[in-house]
Amino acid sequence: MIRPSDRPALLLGAATLTLHLWANGGYDFFRDELYFIVCGRHLAWGYVDQPPLVPLIARAAQTLFGNSLLGLRLVPALGAAALVALSADAARRLGGGIFARWLAGLAVLTVPVFRLDGLLLSTDSLQPLLWLAATLALIEAVERRRPAAWYALGAVAGIAMLDKYMIAFFLAAAAIGLVLTPERRIFLRPAPWLAAGLALLIALPNLLWQQTHGWPFLELGAAAAGGKNVAYSPVDWLVQQIVTLGPATAPIWLTGLASFAFRPRFAAARWIAIAWAVLMVVMMLVHGKPYYPAGIYPILLAGGAVAIEAAIRNRAARLAVAAFTALGGLIILPFALPILPVDRFIAYEDAIGLKPQSGEKLALGALPQYYADMFGWRAMAAAVGRAYQALPAEDQARAVFFAGNYGEAGAIDVFGGPWHLPPAISGHNNYYLWGPDGHDGSVVLRFSRASHDELLEAYESAEPLARLEDPYAMPYESGLTLWLCRNRRVSLAEQWAAIKHYE
Repeated sequence: MIRPSDRPALLLGAATLTLHLWANGGYDFFRDELYFIVCGRHLAWGYVDQPPLVPLIARAAQTLFGNSLLGLRLVPALGAAALVALSADAARRLGGGIFARWLAGLAVLTVPVFRLDGLLLSTDSLQPLLWLAATLALIEAVERRRPAAWYALGAVAGIAMLDKYMIAFFLAAAAIGLVLTPERRIFLRPAPWLAAGLALLIALPNLLWQQTHGWPFLELGAAAAGGKNVAYSPVDWLVQQIVTLGPATAPIWLTGLASFAFRPRFAAARWIAIAWAVLMVVMMLVHGKPYYPAGIYPILLAGGAVAIEAAIRNRAARLAVAAFTALGGLIILPFALPILPVDRFIAYEDAIGLKPQSGEKLALGALPQYYADMFGWRAMAAAVGRAYQALPAEDQARAVFFAGNYGEAGAIDVFGGPWHLPPAISGHNNYYLWGPDGHDGSVVLRFSRASHDELLEAYESAEPLARLEDPYAMPYESGLTLWLCRNRRVSLAEQWAAIKHYE
């Protein structure tokens, strides 16, 4: 008879889903979620800053659930639950017993970056799950010589490419790892190349879109590597990996890394340790954010759990390891899920001495960026709505909200319905491709920190209408003035190319 305790994948996956269904409705829509909703209203095979899958998910969520925050975040919650379940099963596939499976699933459940991936609809929501699925397929293909596993890998890689291009870095690192081990002989067979062809075939419509539009994603990536993102030293990068994965899980994934690198039991999977090292070097060189390579860690946690199970036989010691992992996850949970009212979260943050950080060169307030970017958007839309409704009818017909970035534009487009606002325009990322929507700049509403005299350089008149202050929002989205500007000196259409802003 199978006992419930013999099914850690099922139980931990269900617990993860329950946790996210409880917590995912906290705070409000995240900046990027607003943007994805708008992208979903303009379905295409690609966008300046992402492939098509996430906007498609946003479109489906809006169709099924309307403006439900929990509905929008249902797919991330399901992805998070599947990741935990598959991580527990990964430990089984690596030869682990019941304890290893429980520990692997529990460790992934307590990782803050994976909880955040399960909270927000983003291009990272499904990446850890897809990376783990690709890794397990590659293990099956290499170690068990199963051709079907190669085709599964190709399909997963192609779908992942439609979600986020980051999987290409993992696949390249894995290929380097295989070349540097005796497993390199697999490349003499046709199956790996057929799998690569399948992945490219699935991703081809998006790649053609990028090519047609001049490869804007490369321009975007160059901006990030060229100064937008923080450059870390090797020591700082490793520290960030520990913080991103949660300090309590570090002993497990470090054990997994060492096991894949040195233990005879995992000799055929030594490429995983090499792939991790390659990823770390590449991400540091391109100034990637610390969470970019997070998808490689579930397999390291699974391998570490198997090694710890083999090394620790005492039941009490095993329970202590599990308890330490769970406690570490509980302590850091409020930093990954909005389970505390915002004032209590700030007090908790101060009490344990963890200060918000960002992988970008941005000033931060009291909240981490991923929380701060959930505040201020509805107030922004309300301020613009009141200003728009106060305009004469002839001015309303010509008026447009000119946003400084896609977050501001998305707020107006998603929350502006009650005021029947026209679509927002912006030069930021895909809003640039959508253009000025026929507006000439004769009546413009915009938020800015610019002075009256500075605005008069671009417009014939500028009138301040409202002041936006939100202590929880990102600092650059607070302390803004809403201006009514008239008669742009150079029309928007004429100046649109100069307005372009990819980052």
